[in-house]
Amino acid sequence: MRYFNYKKIILLLALGAVSVSCDSYLEEENNTSLSIESANLDPETFNQLVASVYERARETTTVYTSNLYYALEDLGTDIVTRNTPIIGTSDLNDYVNFNSLNWAVGVYWANQYSVIAAANLAIDDAPLIMDVPEGEKTKGLAEVKFFRAMAYFKLVENYGGVPLILNAVTDISTDYPRNTEEEVYNQIVMDLEEALAGVPESTEVYGRLTKDAVRHFMSKVLLTKGYKSFGDDSDFTQAAAYAETVINNHQLVSSFESLVSIENQRNSEVIFSYLFGGNSVSRGWGNSKHMLYKFRFFDYPGLTRSVKGLGPMPTPFFYSLFSEEDERAAATYKRVLYATEADVAEVNDTEFNIAVGDTAIYFPKTAWTQAEIDAVPYAVINPGTYFKNDGVTPVHYPMFRKFDDPTIPFTQPDQTSQGERDMVIMRSGEAYLFAAEAYLQLNDKSTAAERLNTIRSRAGLDSSISSDDVNIDLILDERARELVGEVNRWMDLKRTGTLIERVLEHNPHAALNNALMEKHLLRPIPQTEIDNTGGSITQNPGY
Repeated sequence: MRYFNYKKIILLLALGAVSVSCDSYLEEENNTSLSIESANLDPETFNQLVASVYERARETTTVYTSNLYYALEDLGTDIVTRNTPIIGTSDLNDYVNFNSLNWAVGVYWANQYSVIAAANLAIDDAPLIMDVPEGEKTKGLAEVKFFRAMAYFKLVENYGGVPLILNAVTDISTDYPRNTEEEVYNQIVMDLEEALAGVPESTEVYGRLTKDAVRHFMSKVLLTKGYKSFGDDSDFTQAAAYAETVINNHQLVSSFESLVSIENQRNSEVIFSYLFGGNSVSRGWGNSKHMLYKFRFFDYPGLTRSVKGLGPMPTPFFYSLFSEEDERAAATYKRVLYATEADVAEVNDTEFNIAVGDTAIYFPKTAWTQAEIDAVPYAVINPGTYFKNDGVTPVHYPMFRKFDDPTIPFTQPDQTSQGERDMVIMRSGEAYLFAAEAYLQLNDKSTAAERLNTIRSRAGLDSSISSDDVNIDLILDERARELVGEVNRWMDLKRTGTLIERVLEHNPHAALNNALMEKHLLRPIPQTEIDNTGGSITQNPGY
């Protein structure tokens, strides 16, 4: 028991309290003089343990090591590729020489188990901490089991069956055989059922879990499970039912522009967010999503260095998904970059003065002629040339604005990002798409079309989808338009059995190398984990 308490003190020292509102629902404390005995006697210790799980979950979502932001989420899919000319190779995006020594897969594995370790510590220590009100303990245990389930879901979908560790580790052992995928899924569902029973329907403290957050995630888990050999139609039925409850409780925001506005972050559609805020201590690394999908735009005349891109870029296929009427396009990315400083540009040996507010770069949806390009004093980058070096940058593309945080100072990817806006993790817009996919799998295309049409109508699209139109590709295209950058695209493609086909068709770098194959539906188990366990953790086939 003393070992548990020692770990608890170290955890408190290392992590402090999580920020789950602008002011933080648990104030950070100095625990440097906290003894094991006094920690057990203080009911606040339990709250701190719960808070540490929130913090680990948040921090391992916004960054899991420098230059590897979101690397196992969108990169190497049909809608996101590497930001280089279409030459060379890449292990993560192109699946070339992708192996167990890859840094990203090792860090991702370790991060999920760090969340699990924090959750297990809170669960095991809960009975030892004195005077914790029963209702508070029930809620706190439900919250940490939710995050444990989320971490195991990320592990099982990326790596397949993994070791199920459900208690704090109290001794040295190298015996960690992998459980089966089915066993991991059974534990995930069990944790989520207990979480659903224990968290409240609503919370006065914005940023803490509610039943709808659990329902939303349960819908995703069961939807995914339904495709498995150990799943069945009842999973799709339950997934749809959970999604429908979330839909009924969380009204869509009237416009997509309003939904993604930094002025309207906390709205009826949002179910759960990680919060950061302006306090540099509780903010941690900060929300880094304002740095997603941006090239070196500041190398062009008239533009100042305000935000650094993280690396990956959307594919041309992604941009092609939006019709002229789709309001999500303008709310997601910008085809015009306006000058932010006075400057001088040279076009065809002629100098032009640039004033603040003038057009600096324009990305037409339909290609301009060379004569049209030569007639304007700003850069025009045609579709089809996003990977062609124009003498300023090697790649360039309509730049994302969906997650903009304009008051945040410029930082490099290896520095704290300092982003303050909420990171929306769950919203009812995705619940409509969960429901549509579940109904499709149940052969209820009519209801699936209704859910899709609701989302499309909010995007300004008047043309309705009929039941005959509904298929998995249509739903995946709709998910790309609605949810790009918000959810794990790689998991969407894997779940639906379309990863290989869609990546090789739409990701130009992956298509060039043509290395993606069946084994890549699982990531390699990190070699360090295999070595440290003496081989009790075995490698995935093909690696």
